[in-house]
Amino acid sequence: MKKNLLAYAAVISAFAVAATGCSGTEINQTADVTTAATESSESGDASTSAVEDTEPATEPPYLTKAEELLEKNPDTIGYITVPGTDVDNPIVQTVDNDYYLHIGFDGQDYRAGTVFMDYRNTFSWNEEEQSENIVLYGHNMADNTMFGSLRRYRQDEDFYKEAPIIKLSSNYKEYTYVIFGLIITAGGATPPNDDVYADPMTWEGFPYWNMQELDDEKHFNYYVDTVESMNMIKDNKVPVEFGDDILTLSTCYSDEDNSRFLVVARRLREDETEAEMIELVSGNSSETTTAAE
Repeated sequence: MKKNLLAYAAVISAFAVAATGCSGTEINQTADVTTAATESSESGDASTSAVEDTEPATEPPYLTKAEELLEKNPDTIGYITVPGTDVDNPIVQTVDNDYYLHIGFDGQDYRAGTVFMDYRNTFSWNEEEQSENIVLYGHNMADNTMFGSLRRYRQDEDFYKEAPIIKLSSNYKEYTYVIFGLIITAGGATPPNDDVYADPMTWEGFPYWNMQELDDEKHFNYYVDTVESMNMIKDNKVPVEFGDDILTLSTCYSDEDNSRFLVVARRLREDETEAEMIELVSGNSSETTTAAE
């Protein structure tokens, strides 16, 4: 998975290109490759054959649903369903977190907007490149459209046990997540000395929207522990540990204090089943584990 350092370097590079208006010096990607290959061949290096026999991973075909949605809107990045709620929406992603606030999936003005992924997230076919924390935004609509129906999780304590599963698809693959956190938090946070590039762990508040890459254990545990410290789930039985893929759904809670309601889940591991997770959350399982410490 992507490293924070690489992500920060990419941001700095992007700023440099924007500032100069050019891409800088061209790099000859074939420089020294031919020479090195020739020398290796002449020396009888067996590693050359191994490299030649290794085929790079190729992009898989789109899911049928993704093909249909991409024809309607090329900004389509995935699809989300939360069984037991009205959440059953395509997900879009563009160059900022503003455009789809009041633009519908069809590109027309629409007060409810569209469910969208944070523009800094990576959710590609290559799982090694995917962000560790996928952050999705949706309005808290009174008619339960977008993320409006998620309010039931905070209004009914027993509902979580009935509906702990989230289905999230990229354009290439379907994933299953299990909810482990339900929190209300401020919609803003203050960086030290107004430095927006400061480590999110040093901010006053919880800048969840600024923590897409959790590929080091310290930041991963900070994120999970912060969620657990505010958790509405009184006895979270879902184990969460470094290396798990996180999904954060964000919607408004109150306009008065700019607060947000977050539904936080983790992707099922290879040896887990949806039925097992439902059994665990419902309390019908003898297994009782806690979130990452």
